[in-house]
Amino acid sequence: MTQRSRPYTTVVLAMSADGKIADVSRSSARFGSITDKAHLETQVAARDAVLFGAETLRAYGTTLTVSHPELLKHRKHNGKPPQPIHIVISNSGKFNPDLRFFQQPVERWLVSTATGAKFWRSRPEFKRILVFETPAATVDIRAALQHLTILGIAQLGVLGGGTLVGNLFKLNLVDEIWLTVCPLILGGEDAPTPVGGSGFLAQVAPKLQLMEVRTENQEVFLHYCLQQFPD
Repeated sequence: MTQRSRPYTTVVLAMSADGKIADVSRSSARFGSITDKAHLETQVAARDAVLFGAETLRAYGTTLTVSHPELLKHRKHNGKPPQPIHIVISNSGKFNPDLRFFQQPVERWLVSTATGAKFWRSRPEFKRILVFETPAATVDIRAALQHLTILGIAQLGVLGGGTLVGNLFKLNLVDEIWLTVCPLILGGEDAPTPVGGSGFLAQVAPKLQLMEVRTENQEVFLHYCLQQFPD
């Protein structure tokens, strides 16, 4: 079997019934049930690392840590640390070092540009800072993910936001997606959706294969894999 050139990447998001991951104020989306939070924790616990954008970090101020005893036991049994690595990806690197995220008991990495990394290099918040930059001075996401494989990240979870997910789809870097459909309507032209960016024309849109559907507490859990050729 040939070694993958990047981590196996799973997107995990909750959205309203009309396909919004946050309201028009772009505040943190806490409309999922306890069941959805448990589902998210299970997905986080199954990964070597989780990746999220700066907008998501700014909105929540924290990240989800693994706390369920069985999940912690399973990670220990498999020789993994209690928490996956939590990786922030940001072009600018501009977020508040006083966020509670920086006091949580997780190993933190930053993926950024040379400019975005500058402020953090002399500080203790991030154990590892990775700079991968395109000629347009944005993060080279493909190169960054390929380097994560070299650093031992085989299973990567992506927790938002829509701009990051849109870029990953555009670069054909997503293997699976979990969507929780929550029973509320948010509406709003400016409210973010699971996949942001410029979008796709229908004839070249990423195609999905439905793997699993389950319902619990009025929420629908959808599991898709991407119909794509391997790297």
